[in-house]
Amino acid sequence: MSPATGSGVTRRTRVVTVAADPGRSVSLGWARAPASSAGTERGTTMADAATMRAVLLTRHGGPEVLEVREVPRPEPGPGQVLVQVAAAALNNTDVWTREGAYGRPGPPAGWLGPMNLPRIQGGDVAGTVAAVGPGGDDALVGARVLVDPAVYDGDGPDAHPVDILGSERDGGYAQFCVLPAERVHRVDGSPLTDAELACLPIAYGTALGMVERGGVRAGHTVLVTGSSGGVGLAAVQLCAARGARVLALSSTASLDAVRDAGADVVLDRTAGSLTEQVREAAPDGIDVAVDVVAGETLEAGVETLRDGGRWVVAGALGGPEVTLDVRRLYLRNRVLLGSTMHTPAHFDLLVGIARRGEVRPVVARTFPLADAAQAQQELESRRHVGKLVLLP
Repeated sequence: MSPATGSGVTRRTRVVTVAADPGRSVSLGWARAPASSAGTERGTTMADAATMRAVLLTRHGGPEVLEVREVPRPEPGPGQVLVQVAAAALNNTDVWTREGAYGRPGPPAGWLGPMNLPRIQGGDVAGTVAAVGPGGDDALVGARVLVDPAVYDGDGPDAHPVDILGSERDGGYAQFCVLPAERVHRVDGSPLTDAELACLPIAYGTALGMVERGGVRAGHTVLVTGSSGGVGLAAVQLCAARGARVLALSSTASLDAVRDAGADVVLDRTAGSLTEQVREAAPDGIDVAVDVVAGETLEAGVETLRDGGRWVVAGALGGPEVTLDVRRLYLRNRVLLGSTMHTPAHFDLLVGIARRGEVRPVVARTFPLADAAQAQQELESRRHVGKLVLLP
C-alpha cells in the first residue's frame, strides 16, 4: 500500500536516531510540517515522527504530477527494515514511469504494466537502517546501507528482476522507505559519500550486468555508447577499472568529461561514420560493445565486432527498431545479447566495489527532496554528465 493511502499503526519496532558522520552528506534533522499538515511538534526527532515528507507520483504526465506531501511513515513488517534515506539518485526509468511511456503505444503504464497510484518513486537508495521489523536483527539498526532495488524471480544468484523499488512499490523519494532485509547491504566503511553510493544500484548495476554478460576483461577493447549518461558513464568507469581499453561514444560537449571518467578514446557521434571512427581507433575490431542507444548505432556498429565479439544492449535511446542482416552475426560467431539490470550475483560484486571505493560515481548535481520535479526536468534535458541525486 502506498503511504499516501495508508493509516497509522501501533509501533512495536525498534527505532533510533543516528548521529551524522561529519564526512557524510546525511541530514537527520526533521523539518517541521506546514501548519495545515499533521506534522510533529517542534524538537521531535525524525525517527520518532508519525509522518514523513515524500514526493508522490499522483498520475502519469509531466513533472507537475509530482507532489510533495506529508504522509504516514511506513513501518517494517517481518523480514523488513526501515531505512532513513540519505540520498536517492534519479534514473531515466523515473521519467518513463512518470510519463507512462512503458505502455506506449497503448495506455500509460509502468515497467511491468498498469500501476497503482499514487506511488513514491526512486529505485536508487543509500541510507541508514532506522528500525527492523518483528523478529529482525537489532544489530542492523544504525548500519549504513546500500539498497538492491530488485525483487527477483528466484532465490539463485542468477535470478532476474521482476519488481523494482519506486515502480512496483514505494521507493526513495522520501525521508524513509521500507525494504526487504535481505536487499540491504552494509557499506559502513565505504569511502564513498551518500550521494555517490546512491548512484550505484540501477545505473551501475545495469552497467555491471552488461559488463559481466559481455565477459569484459583486462586487455579487451570495449565500445561504450551513450557514455555521458548514467549507465554509459558507469560502464566506462567499470570497464576501465577492469583494465579494458575503452572507446566511448558521446556528444561533442561531453567528450572531456567522458575522457576524465576513464575512456582511452572518445568518439564524437556528430563527427561522421561510427564504423570509420571505430575502425580507425581499433583496426582489429572490438571485443565487446556496451550499448544503451541501439537504433542506427547498433545497425552500423555490429560490423565493428571481432569474430566472436559480443554486442550487449540495455537501452534504445536511438530507437527501438533496427534492421539487421543476421548473416553478419552467425557467419562471424558474433553475439547480440539483451541485458536488463543485474542479478543478485552482479549486485554482490557491486557492493564489493562500493565497500572498497574502487569506482567513484560522478555526481553532476544534488537537489533537495522538494525539488524532485525540477531534478527530473534537468534529467530530461540531458545537459549534464553523471548522476542527479536527491538529498532528503
